[in-house]
Amino acid sequence: MKTFKETNINKKNNYGAEVLCIGSEILLGNIVNTNSQWIAEQLAILGIPHFRQTVIGDNPARLKEAILEASNRSEILITTGGLGPTPDDITMQVIADTFNTPLDQRNDILIDLKNKLRNKHSKLSQSQKKQSLVPKGSKIINNYSGTAPGIIWSPNSNFTILTFPGVPSELKEMWLQQAAQWLIRNNFSKKIISSKVLHFSGISESLLADKISHLLKGENPTVATYASTGEVKVRITAKGENLEETNKLIKPIEKELTQITGLKCFGVDNVTLEELIFKLLLKREETIAVAESCTGGGIGSKLTKVPGSSKIFHGGVIAYNNLIKQKILGVPEELINTHGAVSKQVVESMAEGVQKKFKVNWAISVSGIAGPNGGSKLKPVGLVNFCIKGPKTLITWEERFGSNKTREDIQKLSVLNALDRLRLSIIMDK
Repeated sequence: MKTFKETNINKKNNYGAEVLCIGSEILLGNIVNTNSQWIAEQLAILGIPHFRQTVIGDNPARLKEAILEASNRSEILITTGGLGPTPDDITMQVIADTFNTPLDQRNDILIDLKNKLRNKHSKLSQSQKKQSLVPKGSKIINNYSGTAPGIIWSPNSNFTILTFPGVPSELKEMWLQQAAQWLIRNNFSKKIISSKVLHFSGISESLLADKISHLLKGENPTVATYASTGEVKVRITAKGENLEETNKLIKPIEKELTQITGLKCFGVDNVTLEELIFKLLLKREETIAVAESCTGGGIGSKLTKVPGSSKIFHGGVIAYNNLIKQKILGVPEELINTHGAVSKQVVESMAEGVQKKFKVNWAISVSGIAGPNGGSKLKPVGLVNFCIKGPKTLITWEERFGSNKTREDIQKLSVLNALDRLRLSIIMDK
């Protein structure tokens, strides 16, 4: 293998950043690599071009090769993982070896490690002290939540390495509080890249793409659709000299999208259905309760994620057993025997029952067959019935999510479908 000094470095085509995630547990599929996605988003925010992501196991030779290759084509290498006290934490040593640089033991790191010991009278072990070894000349990225610090180090004038722990919360804090500002101050940002994400429900990705096909052809801003369970997202991304410029580019596209799709667009960026429902009911000074069967409390769980939800959410009943539907919610036994627990008649009775019991303005109920067993020809797995009862509203409907879906998917789709129809019902209930 070539060493750093043996390699002929041509920096003419060197541009942008690479992300290198280190850890055999990622390669083995033991953990999901969310760090790459998050770093990619942060690089886009800073306007730093980013063209490659790599995952390497805890193997010194392969890691050294990956670092060396990155140094020949990129300005910045961002690594996560491999920092810490255990034998497989090899990142610092391999980085130093790659560039023939000794490791220095930093007293400031040792003091920080000592202060983080639970027992202040204990001594640092040799494995703990290992975390204080960094390549000579490195700038430290302090880790306030964990023990292993990161570094910012330029082994030559054309290449800079930033290292972070693999723990996502530690990485994010270190990036946002220290690394991002360093990258800005040192003029690594080429242009500002801003994005806005619009959320849609009640429409498929293909149908939405057809409606906005002319927008998908743009170059700046770019518009892209992508689907997740129960919703479709549209990301508008613009590049400019500053935030004001990118916002001006995004705004007319956002306006056109909402004009085309109407109420099918329910939120922007991090807004959720449950937050919208909370705001709608709070404004109307109205309350809600839930009666759930196949979703097992999923609707109530979503609604109570919103801080202050007790102002609008009174409670609910998980009526999984038919006896609970009868005794707690007052669903007539004859109704269940005649139409079955999964029926429009039963969910309507469930909604009426929970509305009376909790003395609320709104009630929503759901009963279905989440599978994988329990379906029939007339009522297959994936059949779900819903009811929403409000001051001037009473609607029941059924969805057939398909027997090819997993139990978890059917439950999740049921919750999102219920919340979206509730949102629309509240808006239309005038």
